Amino acid sequence: MTSVMELSREAFEDLVAEALDSVPPELTDHMRNVVIVVEDDAPERGLLGLYQGIPLTERGDWYGAVLPDHISIYRHEILRICDTAEDVVEEVRITVVHEIAHHFGIDDERLHELGY
Repeated sequence: MTSVMELSREAFEDLVAEALDSVPPELTDHMRNVVIVVEDDAPERGLLGLYQGIPLTERGDWYGAVLPDHISIYRHEILRICDTAEDVVEEVRITVVHEIAHHFGIDDERLHELGY
């Protein structure tokens, strides 16, 4: 039986914060109306993160008075697929970058081409 990595929610949230800090300011300066949260459980197995919102590339003059875009990073799913602490750090970084890229209008196909 394979054991699942364990990491406290606080330590995991710190990894997400570190991953956000690694995103160049040239990008984060353009992030508008978006919130990033850690959730313990994903709505489906295998989902590491989820972007819900209106990408910057699709916002027009009509955009305003809307709820923030929502990026969820799923702690238990990431821990489930990782074998080492280093794996967790890398998977959190990749997942955070992947979901932020959706905020900028980059689709899954292009992200996979880029290694995310």
